[in-house]
Amino acid sequence: MNQLDIQIASTAEELPSSLQFQQWVDLALADQARCFEITLRLVDEAESAQLNQQYRNKHGATNILSFPFEVPEGFDLNLLGDLVICAPVIAKEALVQHKPFFHHWAHIVIHGVLHLRGYDHITDDEAREMEDKEISLLQTLNILNPYQE
Repeated sequence: MNQLDIQIASTAEELPSSLQFQQWVDLALADQARCFEITLRLVDEAESAQLNQQYRNKHGATNILSFPFEVPEGFDLNLLGDLVICAPVIAKEALVQHKPFFHHWAHIVIHGVLHLRGYDHITDDEAREMEDKEISLLQTLNILNPYQE
């Protein structure tokens, strides 16, 4: 089983359980031959905005930030990286996008883990590959395609 360190630095009252987070992380890593360690930090808008400005030079809070860990050459570590998720942004997005609350959380966590694995959505081809992977994983949880209108 993958090791998940959950840090709750958010005042949000409704959050997924540690078991839900574990299920989503394990699903996004199910095709890997080894287990990984991930830190999942749940924050409010102020911390998200500060990190978004510091690391991406973008203003305001964002739903998720991914910080992949680059293992130094010669070391065999299972650290995959850190995910910082802004709980209030996730709640607002779920409401605005008319998505079930925990379905949106599942999508964002899986999306973040895929970023830690090296997936990206900079080019159209990369975006298509990443979205197809997300859709496939979410279907195993009976969650509809999050990219459909």
